[in-house]
Amino acid sequence: MTRRLVVVSVDALSIDNWSQVESLPTFRSLIENGASSRELYSVFPTLTYAVHATIVTGMYPKNHGILHNHPLQPFVPEKEKQWYWYRRELRAQPIYDVARIHGLTTAAFLWPTTGKANIDYNLPEIVALKGENQALKVLRNGSFLYCLELELRYRHVRKGIGQPYLDDFTTACAVHTLKARRPHLTLIHLIDLDDRKHYFGTKSQEAQAALERMDRRLAEIIAATKEAGTYADTTFLVLGDHGQLDVDTRVRPNLLLSAAGLQMGEGTGTNWRAYLQCNGGSAYLYVRDGDAEARDQAISALEVACAAGAWGIERVYTGDSLAALCVGGGIAAVIEAKRGVTFEEAFAEPSVASIAPAQGKYANHGYSLSKPNYTCVFVAAGKGVARRGDIGEMRMVDIAPTMAKILRLPFPSCDGQAMAGFGDNE
Repeated sequence: MTRRLVVVSVDALSIDNWSQVESLPTFRSLIENGASSRELYSVFPTLTYAVHATIVTGMYPKNHGILHNHPLQPFVPEKEKQWYWYRRELRAQPIYDVARIHGLTTAAFLWPTTGKANIDYNLPEIVALKGENQALKVLRNGSFLYCLELELRYRHVRKGIGQPYLDDFTTACAVHTLKARRPHLTLIHLIDLDDRKHYFGTKSQEAQAALERMDRRLAEIIAATKEAGTYADTTFLVLGDHGQLDVDTRVRPNLLLSAAGLQMGEGTGTNWRAYLQCNGGSAYLYVRDGDAEARDQAISALEVACAAGAWGIERVYTGDSLAALCVGGGIAAVIEAKRGVTFEEAFAEPSVASIAPAQGKYANHGYSLSKPNYTCVFVAAGKGVARRGDIGEMRMVDIAPTMAKILRLPFPSCDGQAMAGFGDNE
């Protein structure tokens, strides 16, 4: 019997959205007829690219290699940074590779880290940097002819990469593909909710309106499978990748290392012994290879600041506590921000400042899983999903092997395990 799986990642769909989610018609129907959870524990760091790599590999970041949204690029401005856009950067085998190896047709729409992936219908999430053309960059790194077809069909829907138009474009492309190509595995990444939370706050009217749009998009995706005649054979998984927390203060912790004499250089500041790669709610400490003195000085400065309640630092992770975060990658330490604080990698003074409405984000993520009310939402229904209501605590590393189980595919050894109640006793 043919099995199909549609996975919709609603970026930043989390426990704080639950009361609204269960009141929306499409979400409510899925919840009432399947399994759901408000306690899906993500992975650290709670950043989009690291988490999406976990969703498709079942691995923690230390094993799949995507430790952040972008590789370490000291002193490069945020808008000029390269991101983990390409499949070659994954160190573990994703579900879409396994599916294709076993003869299944695959599709992905703005799924992170799928540039040049071996996916049948691939519209990758990739952004043009200065001097690059957005459409050409997508064409070169996705399914060229298919991306060209989608661009010609639906470019009128999109307005650059702005929301909510980008998610409307993504949904239109996915709906067309579900109807015309009937893939066995479809991965869809929608960003509207995350965007609205960042810029307006987690409880804003804008975030609530984004959830209403998400419900409409889900309805369109489900309707596409009905029109294609595949609905009865399709399993639907809808999940968030991370939560967000409202912030009112931004901190630039690299200025602490600069004050300690660990970052030098005129203008460019390229001569560094220790550097903090910021994740919003946390930051990674990197030191030059073999520079134990710089490591000790940097960790001491961070621990002193934390003990003094300064620089917005809630905790410094080293030794066993660092290992428990499962990030690896040569990271010497991790600092976590207090609730209400976000870390920035910029170097302009002041080092600590309040965030005013016109100056930046109202909410952010990247915190550890220990923060209260920071879990994700998961909803599943359709073929092979037992009607079980609330299934309690879940782990993000269990999603990939569960997807493989639903599709009746073998899956490589990973950090997670397939969950009961999905694909059983059909």
